[in-house]
Order: sequence, then structure tokens, then C-alpha cells
Amino acid sequence: MDLLTLFTLAVGLSMDAFAVSVCKGLSMKKITLGKSVIVGLWFGGFQAGMPLLGYLLGIQFRDRITAVDHWIAFVLLCFIGINMLREAVAEEDEEDCCENGASLAAKDMFLLAVATSIDALAVGITFAFLDVSILPAVAFIGVVTFLLSGAGVKVGNVFGAKYESRAELAGGIILILLGAKILLEHLGILG
Repeated sequence: MDLLTLFTLAVGLSMDAFAVSVCKGLSMKKITLGKSVIVGLWFGGFQAGMPLLGYLLGIQFRDRITAVDHWIAFVLLCFIGINMLREAVAEEDEEDCCENGASLAAKDMFLLAVATSIDALAVGITFAFLDVSILPAVAFIGVVTFLLSGAGVKVGNVFGAKYESRAELAGGIILILLGAKILLEHLGILG
């Protein structure tokens, strides 16, 4: 997997965490670098750990399904992407993501980090079928998510929640396009 594709994937995966970080920033009266770092570490850590876990699960089955691995990657990425698109356009109560507002308590952050990184687990499974150096890839995803989540706290504090659904929409589109790219490359349509 080339660096541009990995970067695009990392950005797509981090959009849920970015959206929740925007909510965190929105509900904080005063943000500090420390608060942004805490949010970034939680989300970045889980966005790195979940694909690693998915990869470790996926390699257990890799030899048995290599003939259809590109289809699995395509379906998983499209499913995740469509789910993100659906969430972005759904008229859900904005209080859901901001339910615990400014709280950075471990219990609250753990639940949010797990919820925003489930899709990364599925992507990790697809990594088991692709030519990916897993440790650099998950580290890169974690760093990108860390940076975007930290920035999301500031964006939320300054601009409010108007960019939250756009972030999820962009993330969904990116994941669908990556799934299509993987499929088309394996079918020999893209070089």
C-alpha cells in the first residue's frame, strides 16, 4: 500500500474521531494543549490498536480466502463508508455525540474511543489480505488520528458543530473510494 493511499485511509478512518473531538471542543469552556493531547491520545491510540487487532484476526484466515481478498476489502470498506454516509445525513440529536460534553474521564473517553475505532478493526482485517507493513501502517493511522483529533477539539471550540456531519460525510466517501480502488487494482482495471 503506497503512502498516499495509507494517508487517505488514515484520514477517512479518523473522521469519526474528529467529529467527536469537535463535540468535545464545542462543550469545553476553555481548551488547553493538554486537553487536546488527551483527546488525541485516546482516539489515536485506539485507531492504531484496532487495525492491529483486526490484522491479527485476519491473518488467521488469510491463506484460505486469498482468491477473494479484494472483494472482502471492497465490501468491508464500502460497508463502513456507507454507514458513515448514513450517519452524516441522518437527523440525529446533536446531543448524542456531546452527551458527556467536556468530560475527559477515562470511562467516557474509553467508550468514545472504542465506538469511533470499530471501523478501524474491520480495516485491519482487510490489511491481512493486502500488501501492508502492519506496524508502520497502524502507527501512521494513529498519528494522523491523534493530530486530527487534537485539532478537532480546537475546531469545535472555535467554530462549533457545523463541520461534524461534513467530516463524517467526507470519511465515508473516502472509504468507499478506497474500497473501489482496491477492487479495481486487483481486477487489473487500475495499474
